[in-house]
Amino acid sequence: FFFFQMDISQESYLDLFPLDAIVYLTPDSENVLEDIDPKKVYILGGLVDESIHKKLTLQKAQDQSLQTARLPIREYMVKTINTKNYHSETLAINQVFDVLSNYYTTRSWPAALKAGVSSGKGYVLPDAVN
Repeated sequence: FFFFQMDISQESYLDLFPLDAIVYLTPDSENVLEDIDPKKVYILGGLVDESIHKKLTLQKAQDQSLQTARLPIREYMVKTINTKNYHSETLAINQVFDVLSNYYTTRSWPAALKAGVSSGKGYVLPDAVN
């Protein structure tokens, strides 16, 4: 069991943390998140309809001169055949949080991704493919 402390503030994260400590997580980043650095602050972008606002979070991070990263979904998972031919690396905030918290505990991206990425996204671990 872990405990995560959460503080709520009206201030912007840009005012609360040094720019070089902030990593904006966005599925459109070219940078793969390989490990969690406890000295960094990870921003989970959210509430974006991927079909309408493609690359919105990436653009926001670039406009603010922030580092970006994406979860290593395509590095550890494979596309699965599905009737809708749907594959998306865009996750809800709670799914991203689940992946990060599972990775922090297990230090295993496959275990963390399995826990946080639903099969409805069109990705599965390679050992789940028949």
